[in-house]
Amino acid sequence: MELPFVRLVKFFGSQELTAKALGVKQGTVSGWVRGVHGCTALVALRAEVATGGAIKARDLCPGIPELQAMAS
Repeated sequence: MELPFVRLVKFFGSQELTAKALGVKQGTVSGWVRGVHGCTALVALRAEVATGGAIKARDLCPGIPELQAMAS
């Protein structure tokens, strides 16, 4: 199974395009993909909106399932 950050990059086509879509630096996206660090809840929610729900915020930032449930 693909990691959520890998799916996110595939959705946008590249790390650079992912970074631009989410308002972060390409190096930040690289860190996500390599498992160096995770993303913030805000960026995870931004990603869910930007992907039209194809990538869920709770998959990118597992600490926010309660927020996700409230947003539904």
